[in-house]
Amino acid sequence: MTKPLAIVTEELDDAAFAWLGERCDAVRCAVDDAQFGDLLARVEALVIRTYTRIDAALLTRAPRLRVVGRAGVGLDRVDIPACTARGVRVVSTPDANSSAVTELVFAYMLDALRPRLFLEAAIDEKRWRGLRAELTARKQLEGATLGILGLGRVGGRVARIAAAMNMRVLFNDLREIPPSERHGATPVSLDELFRQSDVLTIHIDGRPNNRGFVGERVMGSLRDDALLINTSRGFVLDHVALARFLEAHPGASAILDVHEPEPIDASNPLLGLANAHLAPHLGAATARAHENMSWVVRDVCRVLAGEEPKFPAN
Repeated sequence: MTKPLAIVTEELDDAAFAWLGERCDAVRCAVDDAQFGDLLARVEALVIRTYTRIDAALLTRAPRLRVVGRAGVGLDRVDIPACTARGVRVVSTPDANSSAVTELVFAYMLDALRPRLFLEAAIDEKRWRGLRAELTARKQLEGATLGILGLGRVGGRVARIAAAMNMRVLFNDLREIPPSERHGATPVSLDELFRQSDVLTIHIDGRPNNRGFVGERVMGSLRDDALLINTSRGFVLDHVALARFLEAHPGASAILDVHEPEPIDASNPLLGLANAHLAPHLGAATARAHENMSWVVRDVCRVLAGEEPKFPAN
């Protein structure tokens, strides 16, 4: 029997691709490759990562498509209703990179709160003492208040680690989270979360209603020396409002791992601000996270075999 055609549009772990190739006619082909249009006419499975957009126009060109596998978490580039209307299943890997993102949150936190350098040559005692004075941190994690916006898979992990480091942890979430799942964090209103936090880390999802959720109104409650970290979605944060806040409060700072658009362009209002630090979307940038996400191919093949996937999105 002819194997179903599966197109992998972005990076996928070699082992997962080989596994997929044993069960499908697996092809690596980016959406801007010349042959993509021809392949789309007979494709039954699409495996995507971060930047491939699945919309009604693409679905119309793929009449045999049965499943879209998102090797990752966010589904904001996949039109779920359009897929559902055409009988196309969507699957993902909702917990594949949670640990990697959590680690990065604390790396960014420590980068901001614990200044440090490494010596490359011998120095005299005066310089030695001077460096120690210059690099004395004003704050440490213990005793600082951490605010978590969104206590989901990543936010919950962040809360658990922060509690172990003796931080005071607050959170705000649209869901009612039972005490047993709060990891010691205390629920507060949105305004209180921003008002009380020394560090505010954003972990809300990519639903359309969250576009610009962190805007001028709530940002006005931030402390003058607050650290804001975003590793969720670029569009949940109003970059113009953040730029205004940082310009008005030079003692505050922001570390953004995600952006809208990506890659960032010259119009980004945060470029050139000394207290804004922009990273190139490193949250899932570990070999283990990449491997975990790549195994979305298992659910892709379950759908192709007529079975129910483990992690369906529709």
